[in-house]
Amino acid sequence: MTDQVRLRPVEEDDVQILEDLTQDPEKAGEFARFGWFDPGRYRRRWAENGLIGEDGGTLLVIGGDERLGFVNWRRRQTTPAAYCWSMGIALLPEVHGRGYGTEAHRLLGRYLFAHTTAHRIEADAEVENIAEQRALEKAGFTREGVMRGIGWRDGAWRDCVTYSLLRTDPPV
Repeated sequence: MTDQVRLRPVEEDDVQILEDLTQDPEKAGEFARFGWFDPGRYRRRWAENGLIGEDGGTLLVIGGDERLGFVNWRRRQTTPAAYCWSMGIALLPEVHGRGYGTEAHRLLGRYLFAHTTAHRIEADAEVENIAEQRALEKAGFTREGVMRGIGWRDGAWRDCVTYSLLRTDPPV
């Protein structure tokens, strides 16, 4: 799988995939559809900085020659002197269940530890999103616990499971 999946910077003609995976209900899927939020944001941010900055970024997930979706991360200040990364993923529905998400999580973790001083990466998954929880665990993330009522989606507050990966965790 590793030689099939890779991450790369978003190019201008990739931006539509990001818009589709966050705005189109059929492509976003059950757990990633948060409503109509700022439909042009990815295009504007791509024009500003190519979707990579000091406080976060977005990379495209590629399998062979196929665009599969994207991963993103954002800085979360944990103390006045420290921060961690909070990461997410969105894959096209037709590629779910093939292990691409696990490998994309693993690759993004390696990338962030190689290129930043952060010691911790976090990821959250709704408690009903068992596939995402399995992908995170296979990628080496540790389940920490449930945050009650932390996420708002589809007219209701949702519980999420928090996962973490530390720089000192053994590689998977």
